[in-house]
Amino acid sequence: MRIVRKYACVNARLTPAARGGSAAASRQTRLETDVISRLLGAGALLAWASAALAGPPYATDDPTPTETGHWEIYAFGAGTRIDEATQGATGLDLNYGPIPGVQLTATLPVDFSASGGTDLDAGDVELGLKYRFLPDAPAGLSVAIFPRVILPTAPRDAGPRRARLLLPVWAQKDFGPWSLFGGGGYTLNPGPGNRDYWRTGLALTRTMTSRLSLGAEITHQGPDTAGARASTALGAGGIYRLAGPFSLLFSGGPVFEQGGATGLDAYAALGLSF
Repeated sequence: MRIVRKYACVNARLTPAARGGSAAASRQTRLETDVISRLLGAGALLAWASAALAGPPYATDDPTPTETGHWEIYAFGAGTRIDEATQGATGLDLNYGPIPGVQLTATLPVDFSASGGTDLDAGDVELGLKYRFLPDAPAGLSVAIFPRVILPTAPRDAGPRRARLLLPVWAQKDFGPWSLFGGGGYTLNPGPGNRDYWRTGLALTRTMTSRLSLGAEITHQGPDTAGARASTALGAGGIYRLAGPFSLLFSGGPVFEQGGATGLDAYAALGLSF
């Protein structure tokens, strides 16, 4: 499951000067207001573009938590097509920053599959807590842990299921408009026929303009069930900043199963940050 990250969109606007007084004073006030407004607006865009964006739409996560007191909400759709069958999920990713350096995350998915027909059903709810313990801003390096629990809320035909626990560590290094981030961790996947597995990822992104960021990544995951195969995925994606607090996220690329088939992975989301 892809995990969301934040990006801040700041729109600075100053209240126009009150009417009254001399015409010269009014013109001077309007001029000062316009200059300050332009400087603040430019500063906001530069702050947004100071480092390339990480996290979604990439499967590789980053250590940056949601800003304190702010929300990030993503309406997403993601899927993988292999051997003429498509599986994926659509839903909401909810993120909130309660205190500095901490992010609370909840993913509420609806699973879908298409192979001769389309099936929709509730997915497994995911809850997580990201804690950034190394926020080294001067060096542009940060590190965080992001443990997550995946609850067995989706209906299944076969027997009882148990919660899964993901234990990853993510690091990021910013240099100018570029960001290099990656890491991985171990997933405890209990239950009959299941296997614990490792997952790793590395991504590189670049801020192209004040509105557009592009990037690429490579991820690898071990087999999660008996008889399953490890897989490696390549992806390219981007984030386009729309008007106001909205953004458009997209990515896609091939998936290679070890000794098996080649498929295609895709992701798209509409982001809201406030």
